[in-house]
Amino acid sequence: MKWVGGKRQLLPELAKYVPEHFGTYFEPFLGGGAFLLALSPEHAVINDCNPELVISWMMVRDRPEELLKQLKQHQLNHSKEYYLHLRSADRDGRLEKMTLVQRAARFIYMNKTGFNGLWRVNKKGQNNVPFGSYKNPNISDKDTIKPASRYLNDAKIAITNSDFEKVILDAQTGDFVYFDPPYIPISETSSFTAYSSDFGYDQQVRLRDVFVALHQKGVHVMLSNSDVPLIEKLYGHIDGIIIERVSVTHMVAAKASSRKKVGEVIVHD
Repeated sequence: MKWVGGKRQLLPELAKYVPEHFGTYFEPFLGGGAFLLALSPEHAVINDCNPELVISWMMVRDRPEELLKQLKQHQLNHSKEYYLHLRSADRDGRLEKMTLVQRAARFIYMNKTGFNGLWRVNKKGQNNVPFGSYKNPNISDKDTIKPASRYLNDAKIAITNSDFEKVILDAQTGDFVYFDPPYIPISETSSFTAYSSDFGYDQQVRLRDVFVALHQKGVHVMLSNSDVPLIEKLYGHIDGIIIERVSVTHMVAAKASSRKKVGEVIVHD
């Protein structure tokens, strides 16, 4: 999936700070799952607060053939009018009547064809991302879905839809938790709402407190975020914690020419 803040570009840097040995892997903000699939841990608890995203991961794991068949149908019907028709399913009651496979296929189709790969909803929970006008989107991507499904079935993976703090309650000494939260805005014109309207300053502070508690418990911790002064304020004076600064190019953009390098941080023990 396309995902705002997706980790494909950051993977080589993240890999440098993965502990050599760890127990269960926890990822409370899963998103597109690039780091999970690259790491491929044998035991993991993965989570996201977006229910449609979580349903999609579950259907990739449990019913990949049905999902691919549904996505193929979306690919055949693909047009701006079709996109807007599917988008409106959360307004007219159709979404609640869909099967889980149909909901997953709708989510993946809209993710692949919506503007900039965004998933954004209004206060009523209705998607409002405009059509993306991509020439040839790869909607029914069996070369990605089938291997991901095999991995999710071969490994011991729990998939949840919960608050990030609840997800890590069972993390023990020697486990590994990677936090990839909604990023702190880089500029005054940026907004937390590119991800979620509910993850502002207070949530970033709560996340820091959870991060510190895990670190003190002997859990391996790693976090990525924007390279902004607030990160130094939140994490800069914690014993045993290091802030690494990196530069990455994000791939969620309408035109390759508009993709710019941005400063990010990797905070780790």
